[in-house]
Amino acid sequence: MKKKKRIRWIVGLLVGLAVIVYLLIMLGILAGGTSWKKFHPERNAPVSEEAVGLSDSLSNTLSADNIPLSSSDSLTEKTSLPSEGIDGFVMLSEAVPDALQEIRYYTSFNFVGTRIDGYEEPVALLTKEAAAALKEVSDDVMRQGYRLKIYDAYRPVMAVQHFRRWAADPTDTLMKAYFYPNLPKSALFRLGYISSHSKHSRGSTVDLTLVDKATGMEVDMGGTFDLLDPQSNSLRREGITEQQFQNRMVLRNAMVRHGFRPVSSEWWHFTLLNEPYPNTYFNFPVKSL
Repeated sequence: MKKKKRIRWIVGLLVGLAVIVYLLIMLGILAGGTSWKKFHPERNAPVSEEAVGLSDSLSNTLSADNIPLSSSDSLTEKTSLPSEGIDGFVMLSEAVPDALQEIRYYTSFNFVGTRIDGYEEPVALLTKEAAAALKEVSDDVMRQGYRLKIYDAYRPVMAVQHFRRWAADPTDTLMKAYFYPNLPKSALFRLGYISSHSKHSRGSTVDLTLVDKATGMEVDMGGTFDLLDPQSNSLRREGITEQQFQNRMVLRNAMVRHGFRPVSSEWWHFTLLNEPYPNTYFNFPVKSL
């Protein structure tokens, strides 16, 4: 009898200890996000660009940057100082010499209507890894009779902040007729065309189009660069011709073949899949290296 009581006492003690351990674990999970992520890593998975709307680009402009800390941006993100990160970048004029450049944010011909903060020279910069992959894309499309034309590449955080300030001013609609004729400015942030963070600031995202080598003219994509409109969706067929759609596919397929990921809402926007700085947003100015 005494032996049975002793066994019950031991079992009760073990059960009590197990309950205490369980409660301590749960308290740790509730108190700290990292513990929860260890038990449920999927809760820390990146949000898709489609779910956010364009996270990384102009709404990406992210909130004007707004974008979202969302487009797969991690909570461990780091914003670099103006002097950091340059060693990992190259000038596209040197890395991809066949590509043409028209750096829109150095000019006033963009959706804001003025030169954007941080663009000190009309040059394009990318991480070494992204530039090497883009060189492969350039060689690919050259064989098909095209050249790449770069509109934007690395974009400093200060530029995204400029977009954000612009988005917050409902009275500034200077360029509406050119870049968002069918949408109210107030909807640009909500729809993801402007954001708080931009993949461009991580250095491995590029905005570009194709130029016909025979004519020297831009290929007709059924809409201009930075047209903030559903018509810019890379897979959209409504409102554009079959040839315009096929032109978009030539660019998209070449970029995907060489390691870039497209974003559905902008036919011109691509990010290197294996980007070297996925959680770092650089802030040095765009100028010659």
